[in-house]
Amino acid sequence: MATLETLASKLAEDTIAAMAETGEDRLFVEVGTLLAASSQSLEEAYLTEVRIRLAARAAQEFLDRKRASARSG
Repeated sequence: MATLETLASKLAEDTIAAMAETGEDRLFVEVGTLLAASSQSLEEAYLTEVRIRLAARAAQEFLDRKRASARSG
């Protein structure tokens, strides 16, 4: 399964970078749809990797705001 996880992880990283460059915040859905047509296993692994990264980013931004707020008063 290392190949599946490696490919899913790389695709997730590349997609999130493309989302930042293009401003298309639902691009990962389009990529997932493309993957679903040929590999349900890769689609599921990819979507999991994307969700993990987006959730971690949101949590980090939340913590950063909390810390900035605490520092400022």
